[in-house]
Amino acid sequence: MTLRDLLFPTPRRHLPYSRWINVGCRTVHLASTGILLGAHYFDVPAASLYPFLWVALGSGIGMILVEVYPTAHWLHQVAALFVYAKLGLLCLVPFLWEARVVLLLGVVLLAGIGAHAPRTVRHYSVLFRRVMVD
Repeated sequence: MTLRDLLFPTPRRHLPYSRWINVGCRTVHLASTGILLGAHYFDVPAASLYPFLWVALGSGIGMILVEVYPTAHWLHQVAALFVYAKLGLLCLVPFLWEARVVLLLGVVLLAGIGAHAPRTVRHYSVLFRRVMVD
């Protein structure tokens, strides 16, 4: 088995209960990130937010794994580009601490647009320049 076969299997792999796993991860992610945004808005001390940060990170990774498991083609689709942009903004937070609420609101804006964009936009591959939907 080659690395290509592992990353891009034909046919795509099926993850049992993937829809419910995604819904669970997304729900936990929304709750934890909402707490983080609100806490930063109300200037809660950062040290008390670490558990929520870890939960947000873990649930976000869980959502990515659900997308990548069937095939790694997700990594070059517009949906992933939104995730990369959100991660980029999040990486700026430690360096632009005073602007963290604006940066976090930018992340929420990108999340809302990315999650509700039409399927043909979300699954458009910038690598293959076509929509990649089964």
